Amino acid sequence: MKSRLLALILALSLVANAYFVFLYQAPVEGEQVREMQARINSLEKENQRLETKITQNNQSLQSYASQVDFYRERVFELENTLQTCPAGLEGFATLQAPAVFQKVELERSGPFIREAVSEEGTLLNISVETRPGKGRVLVQTTPLMGVIFQDAANTAVFVAQKETGVSLSGSDVIFSITSDQEIPGVDGSSAGALMALLTISAINGTELNDSITLTGTIDDEGNIGAIGGVFEKATAAEAGGKTLFLLPGENRELVTYKLVKREVSGFEVIERVPEVVDAEEYIEDNVGIDIEYVDTIEDVLKYEI
Repeated sequence: MKSRLLALILALSLVANAYFVFLYQAPVEGEQVREMQARINSLEKENQRLETKITQNNQSLQSYASQVDFYRERVFELENTLQTCPAGLEGFATLQAPAVFQKVELERSGPFIREAVSEEGTLLNISVETRPGKGRVLVQTTPLMGVIFQDAANTAVFVAQKETGVSLSGSDVIFSITSDQEIPGVDGSSAGALMALLTISAINGTELNDSITLTGTIDDEGNIGAIGGVFEKATAAEAGGKTLFLLPGENRELVTYKLVKREVSGFEVIERVPEVVDAEEYIEDNVGIDIEYVDTIEDVLKYEI
């Protein structure tokens, strides 16, 4: 009798467990799936909104660039009419600049294929030439550069004129960007500080130290701003033989990730945990290139000219 009672209790326990596993939890799992799907839909809509905003911003930048070109032409015409147009300058400067591009690889897992996206650093060859002209700022690139890069070129030329006190309204400034390897198009304003340095060097006729490179945005006041892909750019700079890498002061903190193991319900889970470190110390230890921080174009000139 006792054994039958135990068997009945065991059977009832199995039925109860089966109910909770297959019936009771199913609605919860279904609700979680619906919540996740709703979240995905929300993120997709937000992504579309941001893409539309980026397109609109690029169109605005293109419009501003066209207006700048128009006013430069007008200044040139007026100065010619008044016979006050400064003589055109001839100059040249070149330097390698670190950049980051996305690399997409296809990975097969059984019957499925997924895209694996990673970021890699590379060095671009950037040069500037000044020649007698109409005050235009021209960009010729391989790979192709976006409108944000062209806007950075305009700002760099403005800063160079302000820094040297030399007007380029009677000169054309031509930036050329090439790469020694095949990479997709690159865009962004992170070469702004370097282009300002190049233009100053071309105006002054000074030679740049090719063992040094730098990265950073630049504004009309000559302030150098933060950029992304710091570690990848430092790695590319070191691989390209550079011994000193100038970083924006705003990039003093670098976010790295370390793998942490922990137990969850009897399973071992590995997580990527973010950690904030000092950029100079971390890069010098792990990449082997010297780091110095710069906040303005004047800071850069202390190292380069």
